[in-house]
Amino acid sequence: MAEKQLTTKQQSFLDNLTSCGGDVKTAAELAGYAEGTHYAVVKSLKSEILDMASNIMAQNAPKAASKLVQIMDSPEPIPQANMRIQAAQQLLDRVGLGKTERVDVNVNTGGGLFIIPAKQEVIIDGDYEEDE
Repeated sequence: MAEKQLTTKQQSFLDNLTSCGGDVKTAAELAGYAEGTHYAVVKSLKSEILDMASNIMAQNAPKAASKLVQIMDSPEPIPQANMRIQAAQQLLDRVGLGKTERVDVNVNTGGGLFIIPAKQEVIIDGDYEEDE
């Protein structure tokens, strides 16, 4: 898939998005977009923003792994250790390094037809009377 050509404003928005800590409204204003148009900017750059977020997560995965090991090996109590562990685990899960669930799906497409025997006609013997 060919990369989308970005305008100067769009590229500026993406650059500012990182420096603004992800605040789309501020990034749009710094890029020169009119106030209140940040929703449309985000919609038009959705795939680029998601790609950027994925890259940020990948860049911070080593830090998360290191933090887990640091907490695990620390002989001293670490303030807010549970919250830090959860944050690190979430980040690692999202980049694909955490606990994974695997589903093995085997499909046999050997083909062929399964023919069901014809239904047999059922005859019920009995007398029939009509009510008047």
